[in-house]
Amino acid sequence: MPADLTLVFDACAVIAMLRGEEGAETVVSLLGEAKNRCRLHAVNLCEVYYDGIRRGDTSDAARLEKLLTKTGFDIETEVPQPLWESAGRLKATFRRVSLADCFALAFALREKAALVTSDHHEFDSIAATGICPVQFIR
Repeated sequence: MPADLTLVFDACAVIAMLRGEEGAETVVSLLGEAKNRCRLHAVNLCEVYYDGIRRGDTSDAARLEKLLTKTGFDIETEVPQPLWESAGRLKATFRRVSLADCFALAFALREKAALVTSDHHEFDSIAATGICPVQFIR
């Protein structure tokens, strides 16, 4: 049965879930709804991975990917030219937004999805433009 709603998650939403931070319950709820297809791009998965390493987590990347897949994320590993071109254009437009967040946005645009984040600093200005639905978890 196909999903009714595609959601693309940025790293901060996934990190909030993994650490049990404010907004984690929203992420878990979104993952638990059968109508949702929850997607994560490998660029943003890399952010989750390096955040863990910085905080002393010695888990390997394969284990993290397996955990997130088991949790309900569909992870996209391809970086085709139209996607990285779109991310580059978005970075040039929204200069203060990180390149990884521009990948999440480009991926959401490609998938015609809502972007799920906790990062108001990066995404308030993007949400205001209306180019992509943004769902804040906190």
